[in-house]
Amino acid sequence: MKYQGVIFDLDGVLCFTDKYHYKAWKAVADEIGVYFDEQINNRLRGVSRMDSLDIILERSTKSYSAEEKMQLAEKKNDLYRALLADMTPADLSDEVRDTLNALKKAGLKLAIGSSSKNTKFILERIGLNGFFDAISDGTNISRSKPDPQVFTMAAEFIALPPTACLVVEDAEAGIKAAIGGGFDSAGLGEAAACGKATYAMHSFKDLLGICL
Repeated sequence: MKYQGVIFDLDGVLCFTDKYHYKAWKAVADEIGVYFDEQINNRLRGVSRMDSLDIILERSTKSYSAEEKMQLAEKKNDLYRALLADMTPADLSDEVRDTLNALKKAGLKLAIGSSSKNTKFILERIGLNGFFDAISDGTNISRSKPDPQVFTMAAEFIALPPTACLVVEDAEAGIKAAIGGGFDSAGLGEAAACGKATYAMHSFKDLLGICL
């Protein structure tokens, strides 16, 4: 096999929580009177919570202190987690589940590389708690994508060099992070269309042809 490990982004790759992020950020933006729409929301994909807030506040006429920003971010996260509670294993598609099982059966080490601090909660909701060999997420990184830190730490957790790992992403920022860390990458959606990924995938199961 060309790779010994696969590192997955979570949102937009294994499951889809964009609608929950959007609803939570929209509620916060409406409360403070800042315009927010789905086009702006697209800029937040793969970006940390505080960096996302900074993007939203670009349209604000008010300056916010660090403490006020933290309060807004916590409010968003509370709303978001309440929405995530509705997720179930049904939010994990059969295609994703079957592909993950096949990769694991083949002996590949599987890890998560996500900027989200809610990664473990989401994995639990969709029935993947304990499935991955390692999780690198927003709780253990200080720099978000396109910085490669989340992926380099995931590789360290599974004791593999970047050259032995494939990163799977749906956002261009994630592909840039993979490139910056010395990883090959497989892109879905925006990440496939950006032209920077090592492999452009049409569907998640394409990983079987790439890795096995």
